[in-house]
Amino acid sequence: MSQERAQVRRQRILDAALDVFAAKGYRDAAVDDIADVSETSKGGVYFHFPGKQAIFLALLDRTASRLRTKIEGAIAAEQGSIRRADAALRTVVETFSAHRALARLFMVEALGGGKEFHRRMAEIRSEFAAVVTTHLEQAVVDGEIEPIDTEVAGRAWFGAVNEVITQWVLADDSRPLDEAYAALQPLLRRSVGLEGDA
Repeated sequence: MSQERAQVRRQRILDAALDVFAAKGYRDAAVDDIADVSETSKGGVYFHFPGKQAIFLALLDRTASRLRTKIEGAIAAEQGSIRRADAALRTVVETFSAHRALARLFMVEALGGGKEFHRRMAEIRSEFAAVVTTHLEQAVVDGEIEPIDTEVAGRAWFGAVNEVITQWVLADDSRPLDEAYAALQPLLRRSVGLEGDA
């Protein structure tokens, strides 16, 4: 199999796995289901991934990579460090708002994903919180905000958004997620000494 064809098949398996995990949850999904939906033999799935957890981790990494790219684009379009930190969080909210099944998969269903998944999820959360921290640090340097513990603030900002998304998914809240973020944003701004409105 050529490298290009192998990559196409791998992506097809991941696309199918996303559908299967979203429909059945991590625990009830089976490699057989993923093979059926991807129109690949079970052996073909195992050629690319050693098991269900590896597929799930690959999906998590692919999702994080795509989200990272969107965040970088949103940040580049903004002026000012606080606006850039806000753009990063808004992008997370908008992405999950448009893909509720994806949000449910990674925020709720993944609880059965095992130790390796939880370790990787913690790394990704830290990475995204660090993006916010970096822009809060720059905001201090630029005099946009008074000196604060930017690492704690960055984790708090990202953690608050993470919690809002998780509750939105758990409650099957019909209110748009961006409305919840609009209510949260002034609180985040006030936490670093800014007026509530952007």
